[in-house]
Parts: sequence; structure tokens; C-alpha cells
Amino acid sequence: MKNETVFAAKMITSRVKTIVCLALLCTARIASAGSADEDLLKQASRIFGPLPQVMASEQNPVTPEKVKLGKLLFFEPRISIDGTISCAKCHPISLYAADGLRKAVGNNCRANPRNSPTIFNAADQISAHWIGNRTNVEDQARQSVTGPPAFGMPSNEAVEKKLKEFKEYRKMFKEAFPGDKDPVTVDNLAKAIGAYERTLVTPAPFDAYIKGNSNALTEQQKRGLKTFIDAGCSTCHFSAYFGGRVYQKFGVWEPYWKYTKSEPVDEGRYVVTRNDADKYVFKAPVLRNVEKTPPYFHDGSVDKLGDAVAIMAKIQLGKDLTKKQIDDISAFLGSLTGEIPDDAAKVPVLPAME
Repeated sequence: MKNETVFAAKMITSRVKTIVCLALLCTARIASAGSADEDLLKQASRIFGPLPQVMASEQNPVTPEKVKLGKLLFFEPRISIDGTISCAKCHPISLYAADGLRKAVGNNCRANPRNSPTIFNAADQISAHWIGNRTNVEDQARQSVTGPPAFGMPSNEAVEKKLKEFKEYRKMFKEAFPGDKDPVTVDNLAKAIGAYERTLVTPAPFDAYIKGNSNALTEQQKRGLKTFIDAGCSTCHFSAYFGGRVYQKFGVWEPYWKYTKSEPVDEGRYVVTRNDADKYVFKAPVLRNVEKTPPYFHDGSVDKLGDAVAIMAKIQLGKDLTKKQIDDISAFLGSLTGEIPDDAAKVPVLPAME
């Protein structure tokens, strides 16, 4: 009986030790997971950071009067040669400010040379357009009104003459630019549209995460974030905008057209600089809201986000990602989808001509 009691006591002691060991192991794993989460958050904070409330500009201060005017002008088609083209035509708000086409369509159904990127979260980029031939969003608006494949107007004077036919526009230009003797100009049109676009910021779950809410991302999205960083994607897609900060050759390891079937082959920034080193170089696009803005790449040649991720890894990084890695990165990119601002989602009523 004594031996049985001793044996039972030893068994209980052994089980208690096992339970304690398991508890310690679980605690260690939880602590390790917590530490890994904290490290990932710190790393992401250094590389990316949260969005600002407004993409401010010293050259074009954002004022309520400019923004109000700029929104109307953003939707205004009557300053195009055929009366059908506005900024909203190529950047419809309902499609997350991209048009869903492979290449944009301008006046009289003229094809533009490249895909329309979203204008959400875009005003702080190093330039506008895929090849950087516009210095900023103001320059983009300024040149679009006379751009042959865009608005197609014959001159700035023709645009200004049309705008002056609207009493409401004359009044609003005066309010937005009170120091100008003759405020209805294409330069001021560009400043007003630029000011409006600088307010189009779409905070997303990632921004809540980067501010310290670890639960804002799913476990798969966290894995995708880590893979995104470890694979090297953040080398070009960094900052709060996940891109828009550098130019990079499209096809570092292999020609991009081998995988995108692009026709004709676009020589990229070379068109602007005529420098051989800029052949096939494009601005690294902003990845904010990327899951909502297919098709992808400068020519809209790829429809699915997962395919775009796989191609980028292959030709930019020389890596063949697994399906799980592609799915994880795609899930993470979904955390960059933000809410469209309430005011931006409302289509304005445009002024009537006198």
C-alpha cells in the first residue's frame, strides 16, 4: 500500500511538472509572438508611417475656397474640346479614382498612352504621371486641359474664355484668389484642382495598425506585411503612400513584356529624358487602395492583384514566390484599402451657364 501511495504521488508530481512545463512553454511562445508583433510594428513604422490628414504644399496652400472650387472643376466637362472630358472621367471616385480601363480614353474617344492611376493619396509623389512628365498634381491639371489625348482644348485662353461664361465660376475664382486682378486663369484652375486633390486622403486599417492597434490587421495580413518587407517590395514601395517616391526600371531581372504581353513596348521615362539609362523606367506607383484599382501596371496589362504581385517579385526581385506568400501579400495589400471621404463621394451640381 505504501509503495502504491508513493507511486501515485510521483505520478501526480510528474503530471504537475508536465503541466507547469507546458504552461511555461505556452507563456514563452506567447511572449515570443508578442515580441515578434512588436518588432514588425516598429519595422513597419520606420519604413512606412501613417498618412497625413492633408497632402500640404507650400507652393499651393490648401484653403476651403480653393477646395470648393477645385471639386467643381474636377467634375467639369465643358472645358474640354468635345464637352465630355473632366478629371473625373479618368478618375471616377466610385472606382477609387481610377477608371478600370487598360488605358484612359480622352476626348473624341482618343486613347491615352497609359493606364490612369488613382489620384487618392497621390499628391505627395515626386511627380505626376507614370513617366514623371508632370511635376505635381497642379502641373498635371494645368497641362491636361490642352493635352491632345486629354481635354484637347486649343489654348489656355480658350479654357479661360469658357470659364468666364459662368457667373458662379467668376465669383468662386475671385473668392479663392482674392489678390488676383483677373483670377480666372488656367494657372488658378490648376491650383484649385490641386488643392482639392490634396485633400483626397483615405486612411485604412494599416494606419490604425501603424498607430499601435495590432488587432487592426489579421494574422494573414501581418504575415503578408512581413513577407512584403523581407522579399524587398518595400525597397521601392516605401513611405506612407507605399510608393510614388522613386523611379525604377520595370524589369530589373527580366523584360517586363515577357510576362505582361504588353504591346507595344513602352520605353517609359526615356520618352522624357532621352537618356538610355531611363529606358523602361517608370515611377513606382502608390499601392494605397491597390486592390480596388485594377488593371495593373502602366499599360493595364494585368487584371488580377495576385498575378501582379507574382510578376513584380519575378522581374523586379528575381524571386519566385509561393502561392501562400502571394496570397499573404495580397491580403496585406487589402489592408491599404481606405474609406472614400464622404464629401468626395458626393457628385456636385455644376454651375449653369448664363
